[in-house]
Order: sequence, then C-alpha cells, then structure tokens
Amino acid sequence: MHPSNTERAEMTILLREDSDHIATLTMNAPERLNALSDDMLAALHDSFDDIADDDTVRAVILCGTGKAFCAGHDLKEMQAGRQAPDGGAAYFKDLFDRCAAMMQRIQTMPQPVIAQVHGIATAAGCQLVATCDLAIADDETRFGVNGVNIGLFCSTPMVALTRNIHRKAAFEMLTTGRFISAREAQELGLINRAVHTDALPRETAEIAQSIAGKLPAAVKIGKQAFYTQAQMTTAEAYAYTGDIMVQNMLVDDTNEGISAFLEKRAPDWS
Repeated sequence: MHPSNTERAEMTILLREDSDHIATLTMNAPERLNALSDDMLAALHDSFDDIADDDTVRAVILCGTGKAFCAGHDLKEMQAGRQAPDGGAAYFKDLFDRCAAMMQRIQTMPQPVIAQVHGIATAAGCQLVATCDLAIADDETRFGVNGVNIGLFCSTPMVALTRNIHRKAAFEMLTTGRFISAREAQELGLINRAVHTDALPRETAEIAQSIAGKLPAAVKIGKQAFYTQAQMTTAEAYAYTGDIMVQNMLVDDTNEGISAFLEKRAPDWS
C-alpha cells in the first residue's frame, strides 16, 4: 500500500513551495520542534544549494510547522553520538561543522533569506534566525541561547548572535540562559520587526515580494558585498565597495533601470 499525499508530506522533513519568484521552505518536524537534526541540516543545506542555482527564485522565506520555529540541535541525536568509542568527539565536531556550513550557505547564496519566526527560536534555532538576512516574528515568540541551562554554552550560536546584537546583551543571554521577547529582540536588532500572529505571513510575504521585484543582479551583487565589507576596515570596505559599484553600474539592466527612472517610466529589464 502506497502512502497518500498527506502521509508523504508528513514524511518530508523540509517542504518547498515556489510562487511568484519566492521559494518558501517549511521545516516539517513539529514533533521535535523542528530541531536541527542530521536530516534537517542536510535537507536545509541541499535546498539552499538548489535555490542558489535557481535563477527563477529571487527571495526565500524560511518557516516551521507546529508550535515552534526551531528548538536548536536535536539533543537525543547528540546524546546517541556519545556511544562511539571516542565518546562522540568526532561526531560532535562533524555535527557543528555541518551546522556552521549550512548557516554560512544562507549568507553566500544570492537570494535574501527571510526567517518567519513563531513560538520559540532557541540555541541553534536562535542562531538560524540571526543568520538569516531578515527576520519577522510573531510578537509572542521567545528567543534564547539557553544551552548554558543544561551545561552546554552556546558557543557556535554566539557567532551569529554577536554579529546581530549588542555585545553585553548577547553575553547576558549566553551566560544566564534568559529568554527575550519578540519586542526585545526587535529592539536589540535580532529581528526586523515583531507583528501580530495573524499578520505574520502577510508581513513576511510583503518583504519577499518587495525584494523579488528588484533587479536580481543588483540584489545578488549587493548581498555578497554586504557580508564581505562587514569583515573589513572602513578604508578597505570603501575601496572594495567602490569596485562593486562599478561592477553594478556596468550591468546592462542597471543602465536600463537608471534610464527608466530619469525618463519616468517602468524599467524593461531582461
């Protein structure tokens, strides 16, 4: 007996739906609060690779089913890894390397990725929110890098967190395990904004649609430059981005876009 369409969907740990140049990825392991299990990490990385090579996709929405956006690493899988002769050392190193590679893929792919967050985003789930280019959250969402509560300092989530929010706020979250509200997350810069539950899909879609309406070549160039210049000194960043501006100006569709603006007409991009 073959599984029904509904049963097949339930067996798919990550769902993808494309519409109007926007790819929506839905983490689909609600019984595990969409934990970043080995399977989930692989599915996310593979999907980001596929989308990066898909010229029809101009923006990505990442969300989750069930009660939570993402509760971080799968602790049951991690504990099972301890059964290896080395106590799990090789597995843990491989796990955190794979997670870091997936996170970095988000920022190296050409399309902006928008996290649509609800419920909780904890530990590596909070890292995932911090890693996405943009984030919109339900105003009832709670965020935390709370591994310290169980004796595991969130060192890898710390990388993304400290690149998003004030250092002292990040250190407090990391050392106390304190959860913050969506409103506080917005104030600290972890998310773009917090909205009412009913408005969450609409608000996220509006940002995705706005990005999808821009010249893809310009967004691709700009996203890469955004993360590259952030690691440079001010002088290095200006020299680098000056070259990037030249590269962007020489794109045929940029010429068309500027001409259309000056001539007060809609651009006819290829």
